Amino acid sequence: METIVLGIGETLIRDDRYWASWANWLGIPPHTLSAMVGAAVVQGGEGTDALRLLRPGMDVAAAAHARAAAGRGEHLDESDLYPDVRPALAELRALGLRVVIAGNRTARAGELLRALDLPADLVVTSEEWGVAKPDPGFFAHVLDAAEADPRATLYVGDHPANDLFPAKALGLRTAHIRRGPYGHWWAEHPDVTETADWHLTTLTELPSLLAEPVTDKTPAPARSRALRSV
Repeated sequence: METIVLGIGETLIRDDRYWASWANWLGIPPHTLSAMVGAAVVQGGEGTDALRLLRPGMDVAAAAHARAAAGRGEHLDESDLYPDVRPALAELRALGLRVVIAGNRTARAGELLRALDLPADLVVTSEEWGVAKPDPGFFAHVLDAAEADPRATLYVGDHPANDLFPAKALGLRTAHIRRGPYGHWWAEHPDVTETADWHLTTLTELPSLLAEPVTDKTPAPARSRALRSV
């Protein structure tokens, strides 16, 4: 393995603050929105589906711009990182691996992440690339950023439909991390267990796992509707 590419939300950073800020904007208790996000995931949807349930017809992108204009936009700091992020990334780089952070986030989130000075060679977001997961174009950018052959590149993420399946379709190795609503709910799904080359509970497991032989896996021929991406 030459390059490790990691997603952002619920791979490197907790999304607690993200959903709490939406709850505050909508004027509802944070635990209410959290419960609805969990329900949306269980039903095969996305967390943002919960926002549209609360506000039918809501334009989430427009609402996000309104929040930013009101001074209540995105914020990220050290407290949003999972505690294993810095030690794991530092160890991967010490092993001589290229470390890339790339996920579905705004350009502002990219600025905030780079300001944290993480041990990574590149930090980039979907808005900065102009294409988001699970679009194959996003993973084409991933391959360019990896500067390595697809079979020598590992993509780490929590979301089967956004991370594992499209990455594997372009020939990358994949690792599924069990955290966040998507990571926990889909961890034992047959498509996930068949597709992911590695299964993680923490990022600090990566260095030792990469030293072990891996059996080549191909994507499952059909995906459950429950794993749809919207």
